[in-house]
Amino acid sequence: MFDLKVINSVLTEMEEERGIPREKMLDAIEQSLATAYKKEFGKRGQIITCSFDMDTGTTNFNQIKIVVDESMLKPEPELDEEGNPIEEEEPEVEEDEENKKVRFDEEKHIMISTAQMIKKGVELGEELVFPLEPKDDFGRIAAQTAKQVIMQKIREAEKESALAEFGQKAGDIVVGQAQRFERGNLYVDLGRVTAIMPYEEQIPGERFKPGERIRAILLAVEETPRGIFLKLSRSHPDFLAALFTIEAPELQTGAVEVKAIAREAGARSKIAVHAVDEHIDPVGSLVGQRGVRVSTVMSELGGEKIDIIEWSPVMSEFIEDALSPAQVMEIRIESEPNTEEGERGHAIAEVAGDQQSLAIGRGGQNVRLAAKLTGWKIDIVSAKTGEELAEADADGNVALEAPADTEAGKEDEVLESEDATTTEPDIEEVFEEQDETKDRDNEDDSVDENTIDTPEEAEELMNDEEAAEEAEETEDSEEKEK
Repeated sequence: MFDLKVINSVLTEMEEERGIPREKMLDAIEQSLATAYKKEFGKRGQIITCSFDMDTGTTNFNQIKIVVDESMLKPEPELDEEGNPIEEEEPEVEEDEENKKVRFDEEKHIMISTAQMIKKGVELGEELVFPLEPKDDFGRIAAQTAKQVIMQKIREAEKESALAEFGQKAGDIVVGQAQRFERGNLYVDLGRVTAIMPYEEQIPGERFKPGERIRAILLAVEETPRGIFLKLSRSHPDFLAALFTIEAPELQTGAVEVKAIAREAGARSKIAVHAVDEHIDPVGSLVGQRGVRVSTVMSELGGEKIDIIEWSPVMSEFIEDALSPAQVMEIRIESEPNTEEGERGHAIAEVAGDQQSLAIGRGGQNVRLAAKLTGWKIDIVSAKTGEELAEADADGNVALEAPADTEAGKEDEVLESEDATTTEPDIEEVFEEQDETKDRDNEDDSVDENTIDTPEEAEELMNDEEAAEEAEETEDSEEKEK
């Protein structure tokens, strides 16, 4: 009935490619055969099991009956005139699973008095096994039922295998291949399973071709009725920290810690680090020699700008560093955070006129990221006039109030009138600007030919001019004599 060579090859393939153990597949085959037997030859309520011998290909079917007594059974329902049972409302009584009463079914239950005649010393709840007549001529419906059972067991085994493989990888970077885009979601092939990267977890403007290699952080591993759900992200702050952990051994060993991250994916990020060992430079460990480490991370993120600052327990120093590259003249602490009422701290940063644009950033990006990084509300004020230029809180809300006559105010007006996007410029416009720049450089080069760089050149030029004047005077005198 069974081709054992084919079954063995299938079991080996499922174990190698899908990670399903051979024991799981054998159990699925036995359950499918038991289901098919019950569908074709069994009765309602029967508990049928099957044992399949891989050496001989024979099958043995058994019926299971549970030993019960009167205390474990519900009373028989009363019958009406037509012989149908009358359903009575039973009082709601909480019963334990072990002491839960059941309705007697002769196909799956056996009274203890009868069981004692079959097996001496039988106990309540014990299962008695009764052999059934072997059958191998299943019908079409029974075979289809067995197929469905096997497919279901395979899906469950795949889910367990995926959970065992990826359940411990949550928060780690995984590598896969792009499959397709569907309704904004990116599907990534991780080998045995397919993960999903939602639109909000993607870096804006980033596109992947089918089959292209992708690195992302595994945010969540969830078990759903349809299977295992793996959620990936490239815009999460933890992805930035995981990339630096790969590049910097100091982060792997714990000598340097990441204290806070504020990120706007695809544009700019700020990361605060702290060295456990006083002899280690935390910023330098992330930057690397000649900036090789941070440039590697930036290239992975598509050129995203990254500010690395040193974390400080002194909040005024931390806020001052968080506003870099702007130079802050003074940090004033207006109020401390109140954890009981959920209020954040409030600080005011005074900046000079030439540092206003740097402190606020394009569209308030710099002060917004600084507020997210520190968790404080930050106000940018002018050191000269005392006027408030910008206000940002830890939720990312920014209010720009820079006067129009300041550099920051002029930049805000430009931002309001322009479309502040990160799309690539038109290639033709770039080429035209490059040609204009080359023309201007050529003109400058022609002018530079007559410029005087040394005193010797100046003296030679003066002597040439004097000689030219004497020659002109000589020519004029000769003409007069004639």
